[in-house]
Amino acid sequence: MAEQEVYQEPLMERLVKFFSTFFYVGMIPFAPGTMGSIAGLLIFLSVKNVPVVCAALFVLIVGLGFFSAGRAEKVFGKKDPGEVVIDEVAGIFIVFFMVPINALNLLSGFVLYRVLDIFKPFPARRLENIRGSLGIMSDDLLCGLYANLILQVFLKLNILH
Repeated sequence: MAEQEVYQEPLMERLVKFFSTFFYVGMIPFAPGTMGSIAGLLIFLSVKNVPVVCAALFVLIVGLGFFSAGRAEKVFGKKDPGEVVIDEVAGIFIVFFMVPINALNLLSGFVLYRVLDIFKPFPARRLENIRGSLGIMSDDLLCGLYANLILQVFLKLNILH
């Protein structure tokens, strides 16, 4: 009796899935972008008091995102797969750059980021249409920047205390 062959996913495909889904967070079957943002926020909160570590981790996440996101389109067989959430993780780090961390600012920044990431104000929607990693990563990074700028204005106007 012949043994049935089991498909062994190539190492590169496994690495692409692992990083692009941010350690499989993107495989959660509901609201993967929100789950990726929450995962990113939790990691940001764990390193926020050590700026060098926070910056290094952000650079690492962005680098892994550019490495894996475009390749993930081939692995998952579709453009900008919902399972890819490393872009949300990177974006959430930008949201809270130079923002005082308290419950109100965290909630405001998180909601702002999710709304902006969903609606993608100009030119984020256009950036999303770029092929590969650049398109997947850049719109979320820009939405993170937009959310940060809005938070900074709210803080300067004392809308958030």
